[in-house]
Amino acid sequence: MLIIGITGTLGAGKGTIVDFLVKEKQFEHYSVRAFLIREIEKRGLEVNRDSMTHVANSLRAEFGPSYITDCLYIEALEAGKSCVIESIRTVGEITSLRGKPGFWLFAVDANPELRYQRIQKRKSETDAVSFETFLANEAREMHATDPNHQNLAECIRMADFVLHNEENLESLHHQIEEILQKINTHV
Repeated sequence: MLIIGITGTLGAGKGTIVDFLVKEKQFEHYSVRAFLIREIEKRGLEVNRDSMTHVANSLRAEFGPSYITDCLYIEALEAGKSCVIESIRTVGEITSLRGKPGFWLFAVDANPELRYQRIQKRKSETDAVSFETFLANEAREMHATDPNHQNLAECIRMADFVLHNEENLESLHHQIEEILQKINTHV
């Protein structure tokens, strides 16, 4: 059983990688975002990036830095299939998952202007922001000293593989295929 964690910058293509792994490689998908939305709705809060950050940080502070991905990992283990856990944002999540057999971390990035164009097209409830707010949101999530808070820069640095998603889908899919071949030689 392979467990692939996905981290990366906002709008870089985490969901596109997930789609490929699910559709082409029959992976199961476990989403931190979906987990948080369920929790936000339980709490009667508005679904937006601020609520997501607040709820994620409070869950991690109460139950530990890897709480959310640990819950998703347990679900994946029960399903018993190769899976992808999206979107990993804290060092504690990576540290916990690194202790699980078959875990690999992918990071994805692209230039900010292209990423902003992508989030405007997908029109999710957390993406209806100006370019300046987009950059500010990302900056807020990029570095942290608190292990319960998002630290994308360190997560990307800790990745086993970094994908650059500035071209077309074929290029991204090719990068994923190459990585999967490398992983299969290590399994």
